[in-house]
Amino acid sequence: MHSSQTMTSTKPRPAQFEDRPLLVFWETTKACALACAHCRACAQLEPGPDELSTSEGFAMVDELAAIGRPRPILILTGGDCLQRPDISDIARYAQQQGVPVAISPSVTPYLTPELLDELLSFGVHSASLSLDGSNSATHDTLRGIPGHYDATLDAITMLKNHGYTTQINTTVMAGNLHELADIAVTLRDLEVDVWEVFFLITTGRGTDILESSPQENEDVCNFLVDASRYGFTVRTVEAPFFRRIAAERKSDPNYHETHVPGPLYVELHDRLVERLGEPSAPVRAPSAATRDGKGIIFIANNGDVYPSGFMPYRLGNVRQERLIDIYRDNEVLRSIRAAEFAQPCATCDHAQLCGGSRARALAKTGDPLGADPGCLLVNDALASSASSVSLRSH
Repeated sequence: MHSSQTMTSTKPRPAQFEDRPLLVFWETTKACALACAHCRACAQLEPGPDELSTSEGFAMVDELAAIGRPRPILILTGGDCLQRPDISDIARYAQQQGVPVAISPSVTPYLTPELLDELLSFGVHSASLSLDGSNSATHDTLRGIPGHYDATLDAITMLKNHGYTTQINTTVMAGNLHELADIAVTLRDLEVDVWEVFFLITTGRGTDILESSPQENEDVCNFLVDASRYGFTVRTVEAPFFRRIAAERKSDPNYHETHVPGPLYVELHDRLVERLGEPSAPVRAPSAATRDGKGIIFIANNGDVYPSGFMPYRLGNVRQERLIDIYRDNEVLRSIRAAEFAQPCATCDHAQLCGGSRARALAKTGDPLGADPGCLLVNDALASSASSVSLRSH
């Protein structure tokens, strides 16, 4: 299914995302009323003791504004960003400085129509919520709150009614793999704009949850290409090989003849077509080649800087260093952006478009530049002891 050949050419160092990130995630607080079983942040009921202050948040906005256009998008997350009493002040200040802001709140009583109206008036037009099951049994169990599934559907409708671009985040794990087609149907029915699918990294509270296998990842990504033809954009987090699969399918009209589909893909594809019929819209799968530390940077509640929220590899702290200096100058980030990885990721034809999940590589190998064992190409190469050869397109 996957062939390998030696590659002798050297890859030029790309300029994309070299001098500035596309997305800056700020974990505004650890506080959250939920107790999600897979929480990256290990959120807690109360704020952390050393969270960045309002003035420090303003200083960070100033720094992003000083970068010039195009300015990064500042995504306020948590914990629950709505538990920051100064959330509206931060949004207002960012609007004044010309820094675009999006929010990623939890579905709790803090999410009110009044607050949404206020944030909308301060230029916040995008919001993301999490939905991790096709029913209350799955979702409520993961979220730790009875009735949270229904509350989430109501919250999605509220966001849409307020005019927000609405993104739904779903974490893929062994326990909900077979529900993905039904989740897609729900999102289509609710007319969401973006489905962002997170592939579990065993970090935070997620270390006790069974992640999907490389073959399941391949099957899910193929299914997600199909799902993107039903009216919403699909993106992935910690599965950059989704871009490789989307590109292969676009360039190879005989893809499904040369690639034997896995049983999970067949199941999800058939279920989606059964419920929604054959798709008629084009694929909506963006190809911006971001990865942890390339186009993405994460600021923890206490100012510590990481390549992403799923990658606990500390780079510095915004209280001592400028964020943009950390992003541009850190040697690990420079290596990530230059695709200077271990084999077999290093010489893969898709090293720039994909590059593997740096968070999964760190979690599994202890090396932020290691190979991503969640990718089927990497898994096949390592299993056959062929990690010194490159992986070619089919």
